[in-house]
Amino acid sequence: MAQETGTGQAAERTQESLGRVHFIGIGGVGMSAVARIMVARGVPVSGSDAKDLPVMADLAAAGARIAVGYDAANLGDAQTVVAGSAIRADNPELAAARAAGLPVLHRSEALAAAMARDTAVAVAGTHGKSTTTSMITVLLQGAGLDPSFAIGANVPALGVNAASGSSPVFIAEADESDASFLNYRPQIEVVTNVEPDHLDHYGTAEAVYESFDRFTALLPADGLLVACADDDGARDLARRTRERGTTRVLLYGTSPESDVILHDGGRGALTLETATGRYDVELQVPGRHNALNAAAAFAVALELGVAPEAAAAALGGFTGAARRFEYKGEGCGVRVYDDYAHHPTEVRAALAAARSVAGDHRVHVLFQPHLFSRTREFAREFAEALNAADTAWVLDIYPAREDPIPGVTSQLIADHLGPNGHLVGPGADAVQAVLAAAGPGDIVLTAGAGDVTAYGPLLVEALTAGIPGA
Repeated sequence: MAQETGTGQAAERTQESLGRVHFIGIGGVGMSAVARIMVARGVPVSGSDAKDLPVMADLAAAGARIAVGYDAANLGDAQTVVAGSAIRADNPELAAARAAGLPVLHRSEALAAAMARDTAVAVAGTHGKSTTTSMITVLLQGAGLDPSFAIGANVPALGVNAASGSSPVFIAEADESDASFLNYRPQIEVVTNVEPDHLDHYGTAEAVYESFDRFTALLPADGLLVACADDDGARDLARRTRERGTTRVLLYGTSPESDVILHDGGRGALTLETATGRYDVELQVPGRHNALNAAAAFAVALELGVAPEAAAAALGGFTGAARRFEYKGEGCGVRVYDDYAHHPTEVRAALAAARSVAGDHRVHVLFQPHLFSRTREFAREFAEALNAADTAWVLDIYPAREDPIPGVTSQLIADHLGPNGHLVGPGADAVQAVLAAAGPGDIVLTAGAGDVTAYGPLLVEALTAGIPGA
């Protein structure tokens, strides 16, 4: 990681104070989002990445100076450097920046500077951040506002994952995984849920909860915490925040104690109840978790002055975010979806959504564990979640940033799977195993934060070719 996160210094910066900004690792989804916004606002931007990624051409066309490959010369006349979390200390550009005494910022600090002059809405939580941030943005656009936004996933309804808008409102996904959400100074915070995760960073569940307490403590006296009453962790966080007495708290969920009460009629038919009335919503994305996300987005919109009728109508325009129960195609009557689910709670939610779409037909899941540490901590819980499918296939662990941990393999999950759960090899083995199980009307879900997403198109291709067994 380029710089320690959660320093609090980001609150003192504005995008104007950064001068000419160079992004190391500009092709990453989070880094390119901040760069895109700064370019649109007239900040001189340059950047580099190891590979020539499609987003880099977009940034170059918008006016950024882009280089492929890392070289100290790429810094040019930069006055501030932003380094992605994956950038190693011996990167020649990072080393040159530090040798020259240039400020080196974490992506979250650069984003905080971009948000400094706007009414900032920061969306946090162990799960559902990208979808909820996307919903808020689509809702506000549908209601006639033009917010700036930065989201950790591409959103078909928006076309991009970040943009600079004309309204003085900024909607941002706030990542708790490395505590970098503590660099923001939002006016409104949304917390969808709080569960132990990212223990490779935090070490203990208590440290996770304490980090969220620090996050809500960032709110000003006239700020607002919007928290989910249906989640134990978020509800407890709301209680602790109220006890501090330093900011307002609004609850949403199915609980009668909620300020925005969700009545979920199933199949996308919702009613959102507030003190002023009841408002019907026709939601296009399935699952109870998405209904709760919609209630959060509705609450934020009301706080920003959107009429409830307009907010409810605009929610119907949300069609989902990339890798959030994303439809990939179908063949032989089998529909294939892909989801980023990489925590047991997310896997349960994604499979519940799949079950609601499948109706009387079966649900099959191809799951790839993400990180050795997460697999070690939650192996039994992953298996219990996967057992909700009619058949479950588990790939090898996707290591991401971690080195292997002795004794930690996907077998830890397989040990707790039911009779219809199996380990499966990569590539053609996995595709053939899933196709052999799926039949007309069934749903196939690929799930995980790694490269399992590549299997969706492979499955659709095989199905449309009429592979036997599908």
